[in-house]
Amino acid sequence: MKTRGIGFENLIVWKRSHEIVLETYALTRLFPAEERFGLAAQLRRAAVSIASNIAEGRSRAARGSYRALVDVALGSAGEVYYQLLLARDLGYIDENDRAPLAAELLEIRKMLGALRRTLGSPAPEDA
Repeated sequence: MKTRGIGFENLIVWKRSHEIVLETYALTRLFPAEERFGLAAQLRRAAVSIASNIAEGRSRAARGSYRALVDVALGSAGEVYYQLLLARDLGYIDENDRAPLAAELLEIRKMLGALRRTLGSPAPEDA
């Protein structure tokens, strides 16, 4: 019997968000041991939240629920962006590690904004 996926796996924004999760896990392995339950864990949770909320939203029947979960994903992308700045400023990563992820997060936020607009209302303005 052939099973069908929910459909999020084909979304480019989900694929790129999933890559951010994988890269975040790899990067946080280099953090000091005392950060295992601190910033490293928070960064991982926030990165996972982006892709997870896209997947959950895509799984919802109601368009409004999907839109709300895209909003959560947008917020999580902002959280990861800040936490990467903090990790850099604390000396856990350098700018060469942070910059590509930060650039990708900005692209993901643009994609999520576009997705949100297709779901019925404008995305919050990037500040």
